[in-house]
Amino acid sequence: MSIGAPARMPKEQRRTQVLDAARAVFVESGYYAASMDVIADRAGVSKPVLYQHFPSKLELYLALLDAGIEELLKATDTAVRETPDNKVRVQQTMRAYFAFVDNPDSAYRLVFESDLMNEPAVRMRVDVADHEIARQIAKVISQDTGLLPDEALLLGSGMQGMAQVAARRWLAKEDLLMSRDAAADLIAALAWRGIRGFPLTHPPHDIATGAGAD
Repeated sequence: MSIGAPARMPKEQRRTQVLDAARAVFVESGYYAASMDVIADRAGVSKPVLYQHFPSKLELYLALLDAGIEELLKATDTAVRETPDNKVRVQQTMRAYFAFVDNPDSAYRLVFESDLMNEPAVRMRVDVADHEIARQIAKVISQDTGLLPDEALLLGSGMQGMAQVAARRWLAKEDLLMSRDAAADLIAALAWRGIRGFPLTHPPHDIATGAGAD
């Protein structure tokens, strides 16, 4: 029995292989210093094959960013959906965000530790992800407090921003000698003490002035 040519790798498997290689190169070198030649070599493919999957370096980068953002959104959505206990929801959401930031292969490292943050296509995706996380949180706040959607979204945005800034500060590790979960739980405690001040019976209007039904 003769030995034929090796079986071709399925397209999606090849795409995953290219993305894994590209992620490592972008994290190591940054966007502008990363070379498509190096990425192709790391992935074990020819340059023409690489360009068949991704016509440009930016499209390759954005594909990685999209995948990472989807992973974060799934993690935060799961944190909100898997328990009816709002205190646990806040804790799990913070832990999901800190875990995403702490992952050296995550889209967070690609964006916030890269030289491409001002690229419009990148900035748009980050803004959309921030809004979607805030919307996930706001949906629960609105359901449980009776606050208007805009009010709930503003609170959700505040919690999302708190998670992002605190996680970035913790990641710097300059003088914060605590574990990832301990840091996430500390921020969750702060967020929970604020959000629990809006009980289910809170009047769904004019919260800034204190007006509403007695």
